[in-house]
Amino acid sequence: MSNEPESPFLTLHEFVKEAKSRLSPGNWDYLVGATETETTMLRNRAAIDAWAFRPRVLRDVSSIDVSGRFLGRPIALPVMLAPVGGLENFDPEGGAPAGRATTAFGVPIMVSSVSMPGLQPMAEATAGGIKVFQLYVRGDFDWICGITQQAIDAGYDAFCMTVDTAIYSRRERDIAKRFVKPWRARATGQHFQAALNWDDVRRWKERFPKTPLALKGIATAEDAAIACEHGVEVVYVSNHGGRQLDHGRGALAVLPEVVKAVDGRAKVWVDGGFSRGTDIVKAIALGAELVGIGRLYCYALAAAGEAGVAQMLRLLETEVHEVLGLLGVTAFGQLDGSYLHPVAPVVQPHVHSAFPLTNLTDPGYR
Repeated sequence: MSNEPESPFLTLHEFVKEAKSRLSPGNWDYLVGATETETTMLRNRAAIDAWAFRPRVLRDVSSIDVSGRFLGRPIALPVMLAPVGGLENFDPEGGAPAGRATTAFGVPIMVSSVSMPGLQPMAEATAGGIKVFQLYVRGDFDWICGITQQAIDAGYDAFCMTVDTAIYSRRERDIAKRFVKPWRARATGQHFQAALNWDDVRRWKERFPKTPLALKGIATAEDAAIACEHGVEVVYVSNHGGRQLDHGRGALAVLPEVVKAVDGRAKVWVDGGFSRGTDIVKAIALGAELVGIGRLYCYALAAAGEAGVAQMLRLLETEVHEVLGLLGVTAFGQLDGSYLHPVAPVVQPHVHSAFPLTNLTDPGYR
């Protein structure tokens, strides 16, 4: 970390301010918004803030390993860039700069099927890096299998189906400003996503037994258990950043019951409001293997492209190193629930409440 290149961004909140200044009002609202009352998004943050640390002292923490694992493989940090649609609205190259940054840093990226530059160009941008292809279903089972085979042939390390978008939600920030997202305007075949079911998962696993499958959008112990019964390798706890079902639970509040239900039969990943090194450490202590970063990397991408994402990862690494050392551990493997204690949050949750120095204004709604 001592050899970090110089960057104008020295704190994570600075990416938020710069992104706000560069994005159009419509693209900004798409990035920060959620569905209807935005309660689920707020609960994501509240759930993270509802845990305090129980640090141990007088332990030798002069050498700290912040690395994580991806399906058993070592990675630089236990984080992954989560799939985000429409990245081309944040950078002209879409997700390619983020892919190059993750490859150089040594963490995975999950590539969205509704983000440019597309499956094959993203594979090329992440050559040598770890990557997962995430699919929104827009065709029948044969269509799904065709996309899967393309991803396998392109060198993706795992495949992901998003399972919490059977009905597309009402994002009222977009509606109130009459902003129509280009990728939504050209989307077809939503009824195929609505029809996706456990039998499709079973048939997919029979067709592609050697390809790790993640189901993204699991929000209960019951569905986590069913996923394991179907041989799914990754149970991905997510509520779509609060963009789908309103009045859901925060992702970190869901994580413990899912980890218990999985009981080691699959890996557990999680996303939903994770914005700081402390957030990452809490999730790993509660049993996650990997933490998905969404809005935060979009701010960095919009602010400074590939260099912004690279600096965001370095800042997260610095924060994680600090937290582990102050907790009295030298590696993530030493963490467990004993390092956490439930508390009442002290900050009113907000999409940017992890960044108290951020002061943004909004142009108002129709």
